Amino acid sequence: MNRKISKMGGLILVVGPSGSGKDTLIDGAKELLSDEKFTFIKREITRPAAAGGEDHISISKEKFDKKVKAEQYALHWQANGHCYGISKELNQHIAMGRTAVLNGSRAAISTTRELYPDLQIIQITVPIEILRNRLNNRRRETEQEIESRLSRATEWKLEGDGLHHFLNDQPIDFSIKSFVSLLNRIS
Repeated sequence: MNRKISKMGGLILVVGPSGSGKDTLIDGAKELLSDEKFTFIKREITRPAAAGGEDHISISKEKFDKKVKAEQYALHWQANGHCYGISKELNQHIAMGRTAVLNGSRAAISTTRELYPDLQIIQITVPIEILRNRLNNRRRETEQEIESRLSRATEWKLEGDGLHHFLNDQPIDFSIKSFVSLLNRIS
């Protein structure tokens, strides 16, 4: 990875277990926030575009590996059997004074904090039964995979500077407005 990025704009990394509602909150915030202040970065992921979930750029593992070797990503990581890459466009937006909002991963936190010392992190949590229902309803994983995800969700505790907790257990319209309010406060 490259040099540290000095603060002009900012970076907000949204993390939380699968099924916590990160994509829904981010998509809702896109609709409500100014394009002049915020930018929402799409991830390149080694999974088919039609796989469901977030709007992402599908990329083959071979092409992903080539881009990593050529240092074409601002950030990249692996998690849950997939590879994730963030275009260097991220740094351009920050340099222009914009706040970049990024659907992140626990696997990327350490490196992201090194590169972006003023990083703000929003950790999305939901009660375990709500999380179980959401994972079951999307029908993408087996029951064993769901139980594994639930176990990881309850074991993982994030700490450090710039951390903001967001409990996503309210009706979606209310949650999106609360999430937008949090983004505005910390940007």
